[in-house]
Amino acid sequence: MLRPVINHIADAATPAAERVSYLGAMLAVLAGIYIVGVCGTWLQSRLMIGISQSAIQRIREDLFTKVERLPLRFHDNETTGDLMSRFTNDVDNIGMMLDQSLMSMISGIINLLGTLAMMIYTNIWLTLITLVFIPIFALGGRVLINKSRKYYAAQQAALGAANGYIEESVAGQKVIKVFNHEADCEQEFDLLNDDLRDKQQKAMFFGGIMGPVMGNTTQISYALTAGIGGALCALGRFDVGGLAIFVNYARQFSRPINEISQQMATIFSALAGAERVFGLMDKEPEAADDPDAVRPEKLEGHVILDDVSFGYVPGKTVLKHISLYAKPGQKIAFVGSTGAGKTTITNLLNRFYDIDSGRITIDGIDVKKLPRDFLRQNIAMVLQDTHLFTGTIMENIRYGRLDATDAEVIAAAKTASADSFIRRLSDGYNTMIEGDGANLSQGQRQLLNIARAAISKAPILVLDEATSSVDTRTERHIERGMDTLMQNRTTFVIAHRLSTVRNANAIMVLENGEIIERGDHDDLLAMKGRYYELYTGKSELT
Repeated sequence: MLRPVINHIADAATPAAERVSYLGAMLAVLAGIYIVGVCGTWLQSRLMIGISQSAIQRIREDLFTKVERLPLRFHDNETTGDLMSRFTNDVDNIGMMLDQSLMSMISGIINLLGTLAMMIYTNIWLTLITLVFIPIFALGGRVLINKSRKYYAAQQAALGAANGYIEESVAGQKVIKVFNHEADCEQEFDLLNDDLRDKQQKAMFFGGIMGPVMGNTTQISYALTAGIGGALCALGRFDVGGLAIFVNYARQFSRPINEISQQMATIFSALAGAERVFGLMDKEPEAADDPDAVRPEKLEGHVILDDVSFGYVPGKTVLKHISLYAKPGQKIAFVGSTGAGKTTITNLLNRFYDIDSGRITIDGIDVKKLPRDFLRQNIAMVLQDTHLFTGTIMENIRYGRLDATDAEVIAAAKTASADSFIRRLSDGYNTMIEGDGANLSQGQRQLLNIARAAISKAPILVLDEATSSVDTRTERHIERGMDTLMQNRTTFVIAHRLSTVRNANAIMVLENGEIIERGDHDDLLAMKGRYYELYTGKSELT
């Protein structure tokens, strides 16, 4: 359109009034075209923002669902801060690319193809001169892309490591201050921060340098095209209007390349984040339930471990040929040194890990034949490490059984000897818990965990050092409540305080992953073996 306009205005034979009238009409047409372009750009941005944010929402949902379905083995080896970095920094970088860069790339490619077609139509020889620079663009871009991707991937990994250390340090502030390790902590963080800075500098340098390199190259191409085109006009081989429009096309041809190259830092950062996000999504989830899994109406709690062996790491056995039997209403206790395998047995009952050999059955059904959700619904656990969720005390206790009534929640709290301290709080059972129960003592948090297990109707109960954080007087109250709680339930107890397992039906003494002694309290004392040494203080639990 511009070519005939310029030629018509430049034609001296055309009357001045006609030229002015023609120019005004063409300007009106151009204004209409630009208005349509503005509306199209607005609509494009609106649609792209909606699409990109929907995509990010889906990625976060899929990522969270994936994390929930990963086995405990994965969580044992990952830091919370690094996982959080994937949910926040990495996903945000992907979103930034979708919001800003993707549309620029799509529109840029369309503009390139359209402009190239018009350039060929206008003058094929000048077009060939412009195309000569494309291999130069590709070669320079390839070198910078390879460098940038490497450094952006290293930057995201370093950022995850720094976030992991920050999360760990903030969570462990009490320990850090008790041992006066503030200076050491700051020094370790400085090392991680320096490493992150170095990787970010390299990533941003190679990502940012692409824009200037491509911009200068396109300017050379533009100047060369304009110079040769001017020479052709002087020789009468090309018209002025054609040169003007071709120079405009040449500038439009280089503009998308410059815009895309300027977005490369965002693109590389997003690609590095996407690699970490989708690397997590590609992790093997917890093994699917057996296709022939059965879901009985009710489990009674007859538990058998038959020659069970297991190791967290291939080739390193933690449990060796463990065999035991527990009936409903029985209390089975595990004692032994730290690392003997006590907690591992309870982890295998829940199928947090699958055994290497042997067999575990509940009511005669192999646990591998039970759906995981059904199995875990029938096992209530009180762990040594307490964890409370943001919400009221009432909601935290009800977490053990979501359909429990308020009266059942209060009854469970009384069983765990938690009712008295709860009622002394400002809002009683409606007191809000935040920061994993930071406004409660360690013992109070443990009492709430016990109440959460008490409200469950699970026929199997696992107590892993359940009373380790309470005083002796409270412990006696809890034991009386537990006696009621354990009626008709199969109970497995792990304890360092041997006085808490005296009334167990059977006590298993473990050492190095093997049961070396078994029997009730009196039988084991009479044997004068390892249990006798532990109970009389002649040996210590380590």
